[in-house]
Amino acid sequence: MIDNTTAILILIACFLFMVILRFPIAYSVALASIICLKYQGMSLAIVCQQMVKGISSFSLMAVPFFITMGVLMGSGGISEKLLNLADACVGWMTGGLAMVNIVASYFFGGISGSAAADTASLGSLEIPMMVDRGYDRDFSTAVTISSSVEGMLVPPSHNMVIYATTAGGISVGSLFLAGYLPGAVLAGSLMVISYIISKKEGYPKGEPFSVKRFWNEFRTSIWALSSILIVVVGVVAGVFTATESAAIAVFYSLMVSLYVYRGMTWRGVWDALEQCIDTLSIVLILISTSSVFGYCLTMLHAPELASNAIMGVSDNPYVIAILLNIILLILGMIMDMAPIILISTPILLPIATSIGIDPIQYGIMLVLNCGIGLLTPPVGSVLFIGSAIAKRPMEKIVKAEVPFYIFMIIALMIITFVPAVSLCVPWIFGYGGGR
Repeated sequence: MIDNTTAILILIACFLFMVILRFPIAYSVALASIICLKYQGMSLAIVCQQMVKGISSFSLMAVPFFITMGVLMGSGGISEKLLNLADACVGWMTGGLAMVNIVASYFFGGISGSAAADTASLGSLEIPMMVDRGYDRDFSTAVTISSSVEGMLVPPSHNMVIYATTAGGISVGSLFLAGYLPGAVLAGSLMVISYIISKKEGYPKGEPFSVKRFWNEFRTSIWALSSILIVVVGVVAGVFTATESAAIAVFYSLMVSLYVYRGMTWRGVWDALEQCIDTLSIVLILISTSSVFGYCLTMLHAPELASNAIMGVSDNPYVIAILLNIILLILGMIMDMAPIILISTPILLPIATSIGIDPIQYGIMLVLNCGIGLLTPPVGSVLFIGSAIAKRPMEKIVKAEVPFYIFMIIALMIITFVPAVSLCVPWIFGYGGGR
């Protein structure tokens, strides 16, 4: 046990040291694993074996398709149409454009599945629009980046696929269904704080609600929203696997972008595919190297040690649930989302299930914690994107973001302590527990 403990300390210390030195996460994970294996006197052939094993999964084939679908739809001229639909729905409220921002992110999240894509695509339209209407630039940016996290909960989300593959035995369809209501809870909490701030600052309302305008905007947007139905309905109904539905959705997205909305040319398609390859290469390298890291943790019985340590703090399931969230939030502040899912799931999921948290519910908790981490310094990529689009110092954005952090954590606590929020929709459609 002493040797195992020493090896675990070497593994984690090397990883954290390289993260502090700003090594790419994939290389940090791989090098820390190699050092740990050499300390244990094991063959480095294990590294190659585990890397290949990590990406040799049929379920993971859905990831490149979902990424491609998001890029095609995000580049294909749908951003303005979804904004107009959201404006027709909630623009009449106090702080109308803030509400439009939040609802548009819910719609767009179901297409891109990416907080970064949401912020980059919608933020470039929403932030200048809000500033022109008299909204504070920092507030506008804070609303934009906060609402982008909805896209990680609303299906289809490639991060859900990565979690399902890492956890094992969890239906991708059940995770997709589970994301809708938590995404709505998050959107509702952001709308509440936006309303409070808008009321205080005297931000304007939009045009009165019109059924005719709503119907016109809905008809225009239905082509984009239908891509969600292809994926979710196809998977839930058992017509397609997640991979097959994602492939069909890519073809559908291509046709809509080229020939319906005409927001993309064939030259643009090649540019989009180049962007997909860049993103996918990063994701697959992370998955493969994290597989080696996970092998080291499992070999050294780290999950059992972590479970005993956390259980030693308290045997109260509510306290343990809060500790799990704190751990994930801290990880989210220093790491990107994919490595957190890949590295933490084998360790923390058994602890979560031991206190009665369903694996599907834990997956939603994990994704939301990671999403909040994307908005926090020092490694919050979405925070950096929002700051660059708004041309505002990051510390100003963080200050404006504080009320949104609070309400996002309130939404997180609701999802953590009210299991029905995550599980009722899967139950309605006949999905039971996550295992």
